[in-house]
Amino acid sequence: MNQQPIALILAAGKGTRFKSKTIKILHPLLGQPMIFYVLDTVKKLGTNDILVVVGYQKEKVMSALKEREVQFVIQDQQLGTAHAVMAAQAALRPFLERDLLVVNGDLPLLRPESLQPLLEFHQRERNALTFVTALMDNPFGFGRVIEVSKGKYRVVEEREASPEQKKIKEANVGLYLFRIKDLFGALPKVSNNNSKQEFYLTDLIEILSQQGKKVRPFSLPAKDEIVGVNDRYELAQALRVLQIRKNRSLAQLGVTIIDPETTWIDIGVEVGEETIIYPGVVIEGKSKVGKDCRLESFAVIRDSILKDDVHVLASSVVEGSILESQTKVGPFTHLRAGSHLRKGAKVGNFVEMKKTEFGPESKAMHLSYLGDSKIGRQVNIGAGTITCNYDGLKKHETQIEDEVFIGSGTQLVAPVKIGRGAYVGAGSTITKNVSPEALAVARGRQVEKSGWARRKRKKG
Repeated sequence: MNQQPIALILAAGKGTRFKSKTIKILHPLLGQPMIFYVLDTVKKLGTNDILVVVGYQKEKVMSALKEREVQFVIQDQQLGTAHAVMAAQAALRPFLERDLLVVNGDLPLLRPESLQPLLEFHQRERNALTFVTALMDNPFGFGRVIEVSKGKYRVVEEREASPEQKKIKEANVGLYLFRIKDLFGALPKVSNNNSKQEFYLTDLIEILSQQGKKVRPFSLPAKDEIVGVNDRYELAQALRVLQIRKNRSLAQLGVTIIDPETTWIDIGVEVGEETIIYPGVVIEGKSKVGKDCRLESFAVIRDSILKDDVHVLASSVVEGSILESQTKVGPFTHLRAGSHLRKGAKVGNFVEMKKTEFGPESKAMHLSYLGDSKIGRQVNIGAGTITCNYDGLKKHETQIEDEVFIGSGTQLVAPVKIGRGAYVGAGSTITKNVSPEALAVARGRQVEKSGWARRKRKKG
């Protein structure tokens, strides 16, 4: 059985058309950098030996890939694609009998099932070089493939092609499989005698052909997968393709996505079967959504865990939080990082939580802020309740034990503890601990002055 090829991923170029402070291949697509998709594709082909050529912003790229099993090759000066391969010669020298797959890091739409026939063709035909082509209605910007004579090819770049050559529809797409020993025999003959004074891999097609080596084109049927992402508009187009792929894969696992075109789910997100996702929902980061959940329109779930049978109503934001089974939030709820809703808890309209544990079957249904709090079982939080957790220097904790009733419009000035089963009267400002089973009322006495309003109007 043939060994899988070594992969060389070209990731050294700046990507000037992006007009970005960040190198192109680190721009995110559905929650992960563009280059991650290329790495995942070659890994799924069974390729374990992966080299990544870095140059521009190499520290950032190496940091982003530090958890990946790759070896880095430094290309300090970016002098073309063949120059990038030259930079990898020392790393490749021990593997002369192997094949080398050269792929750009800006091809996030490539899938392993599309590349597998390429590998099989290359190995079956015992080619020195197999280069991928595509028939395009408008191949503008791509090099044109010319068969000079039977079995001998060359590629003419767009800027150097004659009017007749520009009519050719077969384009070279920049994806190559080399036999490494033949590659090494041809590399020294590549020159930079061109308009950009760079060393191009396309020259190797003609050089190896002239050397009598077996060079063959391979037309990839899925040509939409091999168009690179060169600017931000193409980034958006690639994102759309990946979005539909992700949503289709979830639908095949039993998730109902009512409108796939308006639903954005990051590539690493997990969603359980029988969950229903309404139009306009966004699920990002390391989120996991359980079975039988319902996520209504314009909900945003970010880096959060939703267990089974969770209902998120419209226009709610859940960030860095855990929602246990049978919880319900929204509409217009904001759960900030560190919020944890226990089983059966309900959080409603315009309630904000931060770093709060909210106990089983507890409710906060209206217009409240709960921050740095620990709240027990079956607690009722009245409308307009706030925890005053910040004194200008430090954050302080509010503790509310089981079965407490907090009246509407209450201010809980932390640090403070409300004992089990206590009641707090509406409109209270609580600055001291409240004993279990007690009633606490902390508000000014109501004063009424008869006729005051009538006398004021007469004076006016």
